[in-house]
Amino acid sequence: MSLQERTRTEAAVEAKERWVARGVATGPVAVARAEGAWIEDVDGRRFLDFAGGIGCQNTGHNLPAVVEALREQLDRYLHQCFVVGMYEPYVEVCQRLAELSPCRGAEQKSFLANSGAEALENAVKISRAATGRPAVVVFQNAFHGRTLLAMTMTSKLVYKKGFGPFAPEVYRTPAPYPYRGVSSADAISSLERLFKSDVDPESVACVVLEPVQGEGGFIPMPPDFPPRLRELCDRHGILYVDDEVQAGMCRTGPLWAIEHYGVEPDLITTGKSLGGGLPLAGVTGRAEVMDAAHPGGLGGTFGGNPLSCVAALAVFDAVTEPAFQAHATALGERIRGRLEEIAARVPAVGEVRGLGPMLALELVEDRDTKAPAAALASATTAAALERGLLLLACGIYSNVVRILVPLVVSDDDVDHGLEILEASLVDASARAG
Repeated sequence: MSLQERTRTEAAVEAKERWVARGVATGPVAVARAEGAWIEDVDGRRFLDFAGGIGCQNTGHNLPAVVEALREQLDRYLHQCFVVGMYEPYVEVCQRLAELSPCRGAEQKSFLANSGAEALENAVKISRAATGRPAVVVFQNAFHGRTLLAMTMTSKLVYKKGFGPFAPEVYRTPAPYPYRGVSSADAISSLERLFKSDVDPESVACVVLEPVQGEGGFIPMPPDFPPRLRELCDRHGILYVDDEVQAGMCRTGPLWAIEHYGVEPDLITTGKSLGGGLPLAGVTGRAEVMDAAHPGGLGGTFGGNPLSCVAALAVFDAVTEPAFQAHATALGERIRGRLEEIAARVPAVGEVRGLGPMLALELVEDRDTKAPAAALASATTAAALERGLLLLACGIYSNVVRILVPLVVSDDDVDHGLEILEASLVDASARAG
């Protein structure tokens, strides 16, 4: 092939290497259009999307109701900045979040931001204001964002290496990880030890936990852990912050993953699929906690942008439909069944885990030693891409293959994708062997 005959994808990769900072990692797909659970690249190749913009497309690419809402809003105004001129879509999203909140308290309020990291940082600010305490407790394997405080709270070196010093008064403790020997009892014991050795619980403003740790490896909390954590927080007057940026918006079946546990947090952070493809995130909680920040203490130029807000209202209409949630639950059962079949056939699969349709395979070199197989996970995602499946790895050891398929995917398409996943894993395993 001559230089003149290079593909548009190759040209895009070359341009990216020239103009985009090296620290921005990306896959070799140049997207031209997307709809539902499918992506088409600039060269006309189609890919079944099992990544969903890293969990941002629970309602599918270009949900028609979102597109229509955006078209209508375009004729009104694009930006106001809510601190300058308030507008109804912002208030309406806050109202929907409050009405649907799993948090404690009859009266709820919300604050809107641009991203999950912003939501987490503001949840900590609000917690500190409400309690008058400085400290924050987070967990191993957590991911909360890439801004300074959120990066400090995150537990994976690749997101932190060379970027210190980090924010003070952040304390980390083990989270349950049953496959690797950490039980709920172990995690609670470690947290109580932290309160004896490193930080006075009376100085802790909040504890922040993902009900399913996302980037950390799709690790669902055992059924007893959130209730035990809730009890411990109550004992010490600590606020419980439920990070649902990735696990929320029906990713695990019901609207919020914490619903699986019967626990009421004090604050919940939302994002990713909340905006239906546009940047939007939020913090929601009982009114007296949310109102602890002084006027002017919360805000941002683009937080709760009008376009993002009207998109979110359309998303809420979709995800609160009983049929949507039922389909998400059934999808989870279908995917888990197929993944269990793959695990029975492929020795490299150490564990199938997740909650609802938020599922993953942890790959290992040996099931007895459980040595992480990071190279195999990377080879599997690369082989899947060649076959037309967009797939991502994750995990503290980068050895977990995760599934974030849009929840509107058809049964035929999800079966097709899982067939590609297995074929790619088998081929990668054979080459590794």
